[in-house]
Amino acid sequence: MPRTPRDIADKMAERRDRRKAGDGFVRESFTLPRDNARTTARAFLDRFPKQAYMSEVERWRELPGGEIEFTMRRLRTAD
Repeated sequence: MPRTPRDIADKMAERRDRRKAGDGFVRESFTLPRDNARTTARAFLDRFPKQAYMSEVERWRELPGGEIEFTMRRLRTAD
């Protein structure tokens, strides 16, 4: 069965996510229109400031149609 570049990228992301599972960070993924993505990321960083929780946009990409898929991460100490 031929594998597309998307299939390979998804498989690599799965492996990367499994390795990160025990690193002490909590991750939340979103797929939103650009403006909503920006608002959501800002709200996340307001709620979990980078200085206290090492919060950041861990990865993001623009999907066909203009939506943004992104993952926010923060330290678990916020729980």
